[in-house]
Amino acid sequence: MDYRHQLLPREKVFRDPVHNYIAVSYQVILDLIDTKEFQRLRRVKQLGVTEEVFHGAEHSRFGHSLGVYEIARRICDNFEHDYPSQTPGDGLWDDHERLVTLCAALLHDIGHGAYSHTFEHIFHTDHEAITAQILTSPTTEVNAVLKRVSPEFPQQVASVIQHTYPNPQVVQIISSQLDADRMDYLLRDAYYTGADYGRFDLTRVLRVMRPYKDGIAFDIDGMHAVEDYILSRFQMYQQVYFHPVSRAMEVILDHLLLRAKDRYDNQPVREDGFRPLLLEPFFNHDWTLADYLKLDDGVLNTYFLHWADSDDAVLSDLANRFLNRRPFKSVEYTSETEDLLTILRAKIETAGYNIKYYTATNDSYDLPYNANSRQTRKPAAEIQLMKSDGSTIELSSLSPLVAAITGRELGDQRFFFPREMLTKNAENDLFSPIYIEFQNYIHNDQLIHPQGESHDN
Repeated sequence: MDYRHQLLPREKVFRDPVHNYIAVSYQVILDLIDTKEFQRLRRVKQLGVTEEVFHGAEHSRFGHSLGVYEIARRICDNFEHDYPSQTPGDGLWDDHERLVTLCAALLHDIGHGAYSHTFEHIFHTDHEAITAQILTSPTTEVNAVLKRVSPEFPQQVASVIQHTYPNPQVVQIISSQLDADRMDYLLRDAYYTGADYGRFDLTRVLRVMRPYKDGIAFDIDGMHAVEDYILSRFQMYQQVYFHPVSRAMEVILDHLLLRAKDRYDNQPVREDGFRPLLLEPFFNHDWTLADYLKLDDGVLNTYFLHWADSDDAVLSDLANRFLNRRPFKSVEYTSETEDLLTILRAKIETAGYNIKYYTATNDSYDLPYNANSRQTRKPAAEIQLMKSDGSTIELSSLSPLVAAITGRELGDQRFFFPREMLTKNAENDLFSPIYIEFQNYIHNDQLIHPQGESHDN
């Protein structure tokens, strides 16, 4: 039998806390799940350091990837049943697109690495480019499985993830402002963090989802279910993804890796045995895909345990802060108070801290919904509602709720610093006067100009 259409003798199911059962019928999907590159995702957390705030958030990118596959499978089933193509070019669903859709959904995150976004910042890797490389490189098990479908199939799956696949319906199922990826991570992250406001009516959203010539639309009578999704996403970003303590732990992780890299650059081989072999290719800017795939969260954590006992005081301190959950503190600042950051950094340096590793600014902003997405860098099409006559109308033009947050970047910018700078009653501490001066610039979690001080200071 053609491998493309080869079904399992009996449907395989994965028990899942979000979707109950995740069903696999195709041999190629099960073979992809069994590859070493996909199994590595079990060892990469979906939310990185967020578990330091929401202790249940220990789920992996493996579970999320299965969840995205399951939602895409349900979409394909609905489309095949309710909107099957009758003639070429009629804008309805061609079920020959099912397998490329399911494979792209399953593999969309396979390029994520250890502590993905922080690692990318330090070592300038790109998980999206690495995803395409895993799919198309003849050195991977994933590529070997995909090539069994056809020689062109690995690149076809990669093109869906890269948003260049010619069928916009397939691309938007995987990547749009309401796609299988976002729907799964919102529900999954809400479940594991315990954040109920991240939940929405997935069944209803899928029921009103439909294909048309320009991609994916939603029946107009399902507008309120779509609104609920948009607001759930908004709440999750504000309350979970942008949580100040999560960002503080990310800053420590970032600076810990930066310190290790700087130490290696200055003295690669030391008498104390500082030799992070699995990270050396990244320190040397000469890594391969095989080097990348050896890394996961556990590998980095093992190095952090070693570094906690380092004779390098900064490396040891940052490793201990990360491993033992001692986050930096932070304060929100605006354009009116940004001038004070230089003053605060000077005080932190006077208190004995190297400001390169012990201070940071971080801004986290999200666009809850963008009605002009074709003008942005990301190809996430705006959400279209379909009327009974087949014409479409953009969501925010009909929904006052969505219109209220459309095009508005929501979030804040924060300055991070050692928690010791907020020490109270430190009479025996040499730096107590510095702490007091520092604290005069903070009120109600906001950076302020102290009373009586000129703004030109």
